[in-house]
Amino acid sequence: MSSDRSTVDAETDVEDDARVCVVATRPETFERCRAGYYPCPRSYDRTRAHFTHMAFYRTAPVSAITHYARVTGRVEQARGESGRMDADDWSALIDPFSMEEVVVVFALGPLVPLARPVENDSMGVRGAWYCSVDDLRSTESLSALSTRIRGGGDDP
Repeated sequence: MSSDRSTVDAETDVEDDARVCVVATRPETFERCRAGYYPCPRSYDRTRAHFTHMAFYRTAPVSAITHYARVTGRVEQARGESGRMDADDWSALIDPFSMEEVVVVFALGPLVPLARPVENDSMGVRGAWYCSVDDLRSTESLSALSTRIRGGGDDP
């Protein structure tokens, strides 16, 4: 059991209606989220959307939304500039998906594991979905979450 599982859904000061941006993460990206940041090409709509939390759909080793975190800041960083992203981060996280030269780096609070992950029973998460913390806590599957929030993606 990973150390972040010991505080299952422990963020009690978050409002149930707090707005959440749900994004898909590969293992490399999820490790950066554990380290306190999530980079995103600046051209993606989610970089301009208003939300207070991010939730993470993991493609491996499970296929589920397993964690969320408070967004504590956003900062732009251009390729080659000093900042949170180094050359290895660009190669692993941005280059496989985008030719973007500027990213928005979301600073994150501690990851909070959901008491009950939102399991993939359909096609996974593509783009960004928006919901509330209560939506995450009260649905068991991606199809139920999708129905509850009436669709949802913003990015390719």
